[in-house]
Amino acid sequence: MCYLAQSMASSCRHPISVCLFSVIALLVSLVTAQPASAQARANILLIVADDIGYGDLGAFGGEIETPNIDTLAAEGVRFSNFHAASSCAPTRAMLLTGVDSHLAGVGSMLELMPLSHRGEPGYDGVLNDRVRTIASILQDEGYRTSIAGKWHLGDDSRNLPPARGFDYSVIQADSGADNFEMRPYLPMKPEAYWYENGVRMLALPEGFYSSSYFVDKTIDFLESTQGEDKPFFAYVAFQANHVPVQAPAKFIDTYRGRYSEGWARIRQARIAKMRALGLLAGEATLAAGPAQQEWDAMTPEQQYFEARRMQAYAGMATAMDYEIGRLLEYLRDTGEYENTVFLFMSDNGATTSEPYQNPFGRRWLEKHYTHDVETLGEKGSWVAQGSHWGVVSNTPLDGYKFYAGEGGVRVPLIISGLPSIKPGEINSEFVYVTDLAPTMLSAAGLQTPTPEPAREPMTGRSLLPLFEHPSRPVRGEEEVTGYEFSGNSALYRGDYKLVRNQPPVGDRRWRLYNIGDDPGETDDLSARLPDLYRDMQRQYDDWATALGVLPMPDDYELARQVMVNSILFFFLPRYLPYMAGLVLLVALYLVYRLLRRRRGA
Repeated sequence: MCYLAQSMASSCRHPISVCLFSVIALLVSLVTAQPASAQARANILLIVADDIGYGDLGAFGGEIETPNIDTLAAEGVRFSNFHAASSCAPTRAMLLTGVDSHLAGVGSMLELMPLSHRGEPGYDGVLNDRVRTIASILQDEGYRTSIAGKWHLGDDSRNLPPARGFDYSVIQADSGADNFEMRPYLPMKPEAYWYENGVRMLALPEGFYSSSYFVDKTIDFLESTQGEDKPFFAYVAFQANHVPVQAPAKFIDTYRGRYSEGWARIRQARIAKMRALGLLAGEATLAAGPAQQEWDAMTPEQQYFEARRMQAYAGMATAMDYEIGRLLEYLRDTGEYENTVFLFMSDNGATTSEPYQNPFGRRWLEKHYTHDVETLGEKGSWVAQGSHWGVVSNTPLDGYKFYAGEGGVRVPLIISGLPSIKPGEINSEFVYVTDLAPTMLSAAGLQTPTPEPAREPMTGRSLLPLFEHPSRPVRGEEEVTGYEFSGNSALYRGDYKLVRNQPPVGDRRWRLYNIGDDPGETDDLSARLPDLYRDMQRQYDDWATALGVLPMPDDYELARQVMVNSILFFFLPRYLPYMAGLVLLVALYLVYRLLRRRRGA
């Protein structure tokens, strides 16, 4: 202050007007210096949808009404070749850490993990202690951090969000849950596990709907911490469109009368729109979709049911988009929108599951939920998108959730809010989910952390250079990226993809595709490119060995393993005490009868 006073006195040797102007300019610079510094660090809003297919959103060719997501796409860049894992927990582990899921401890999910894999290195089923989350890094750098939504990375104290860098958290800790009530969606756990700031929640508020609640809580956090003059990292992880497909009736009713033309015609319209948008080259080969003859062969009642379940699915996505719009409007009203970087993605492709076709699942669902066609998707109802509409969601790709076909792993990604982005651009470079953590750090003006002895280093690449130089890919043509989940495996190298899938989808045989020309994976090149085929198999083996990927048991079948794990880790622990008590009562009764007989004798 003494130096400032001397400087001011020195400047006042000039005429009074000049002196006054200098004093005012100095005061203005002092007042605005700190806020300008704080504003230089961008806010980050990470939005993750659950089981949304590649072709569902309006910005990616779909007919589902998602105007707010489409606005982010128009203001930002869409990635047409972005890959995640084919299931939620591994994707979320890689997204938050920038590290492969096996190294992060989530080589598989506990719900469907073979018994022989449980507890092995890399197969904890939860985040291990060798990784740090993006939230933890940003928190240390002065960000206020929050998560609202699905977590699925562990529910012990060391793995709940407060221990992983989040100042505020309200989460659904399981693989999914009912969207209107606090109850599980499948018989894998006795209860739905919700936590707020690491404390188990015993009830949900009246009028609860998951998408609305997650946005409410995010806005509450931003509002309550607004005076801290710190940038924010907010992670909103929707349950939409994970099963059960559910939404408020007003959103489902928007689609009444639609989808009655059938699967094939909806898919054809999506393909035409994708080509018009520039997401799909005219010569690209596409996977086969459901045949129109299958639709036409159904009864009117069956067609009506199928249309209604897709109306519920579309309504759920539109409800999510509506809530995203509320959050974006809040940011505009508070002046934060222009200083926020937005990332929107889906965690994996759409599912084609039909739980009502499983006798074990059907009995449980019929006991706990309704399946009335007129109220599909509403509170108390349980419905899945189903085997045919799931294929339509993943248009134009082959495969679906849990498997390594493009339909399971290639998903929408939108990034906007960076000054180097050309609005409306579509980028077709191969991008992997581990790239998003270093990208968010770069957006915050931070470097990827220096590797620590006890930590796994981030392996992803920041995408910011790609925005400045779109023609320069973040990976070289010879670089490889490996992937594995439940024995469904892939290796990416330039435009080439080596892939194999377990039964019932695949036959465990490796196939080779050029997914640049053939995103539908229709033309196996293994016989025409034998040297590349063998070389990529060797590279996959090297990658799998380095990461400790375990081979799958020969008799592994995903649906059966889920049922086995549900019985062993849900039903037996819950009902074994009652069964033991019943056995004891029977034994006592038999002893009693035996003693009476002896006395009578």
